[in-house]
Amino acid sequence: MKRYYKLIGLFWSTAIAAEMEYRLNFVVATLTSLGNLAGSIFSLFLFYRTGYTFAGWSWEAALVVLGIFTLLQGFSATFLAPNLNRIVRHVQEGTLDFVLLKPIRSQFWLSTHTLSPWGLPDIIFGSMIITYAGSHLGLRITNYLLSAVPLFFGLVILYSLWFMLGATSIWFVKIHNVTEVLRGLLEAGRYPMVAYPVAYRFFFTFVVPVTFLTNIPAEAMLGRTDLTWMIGAMMLAVILFWISTSFWRFALRFYTSASS
Repeated sequence: MKRYYKLIGLFWSTAIAAEMEYRLNFVVATLTSLGNLAGSIFSLFLFYRTGYTFAGWSWEAALVVLGIFTLLQGFSATFLAPNLNRIVRHVQEGTLDFVLLKPIRSQFWLSTHTLSPWGLPDIIFGSMIITYAGSHLGLRITNYLLSAVPLFFGLVILYSLWFMLGATSIWFVKIHNVTEVLRGLLEAGRYPMVAYPVAYRFFFTFVVPVTFLTNIPAEAMLGRTDLTWMIGAMMLAVILFWISTSFWRFALRFYTSASS
């Protein structure tokens, strides 16, 4: 494990040094994040401006969900998209051969080789929204710490789903549209699930587990999460991570390399 920690430090320091050559990108990323966030807050405001509230969700509580969603967006843009979207390119260009020859696990290399600091504005803005809403709701540090547990499980779930989609490129090669569909479905997580009809709630809980990404951590932060949902999030994260690892090994059996 110590060797892997050193590799992560080397990977990320190199990636940041390379990205800092284009510092104007950070300004553009910040402005883009602000624009997206303003649009999200405005669309949420349209529901609450007449006094209407989602059942059990005040304005500040709904902002907590939006803040967690923004955090996930930042995490995806910083860690997932720069790495997992490149799996398709590695398969297309045959450079996956060189990854498989390295003396470390290929899934680890593909998942951690680089990062993009341009997702940091979303992480910062999401934290600010959560802090603002939490101050009005009277949340304590224990509330934030408790929500960190299901939030971590949500990150594992998101990673596992994204990685499995990336692994399918071994068969289908060009799957950029599929990952975009996943990102589009995850957009539903910016609002409390009670905002959707029952059929949609079922879909976003048991088919595409968006509920576990934003709503369960938000419920935990608000101090009203059922322990059953917490255990369910943990089990789903463990199972999906195991499936993603097993699925990658299975997919590699069908990879014939660029030279064969």
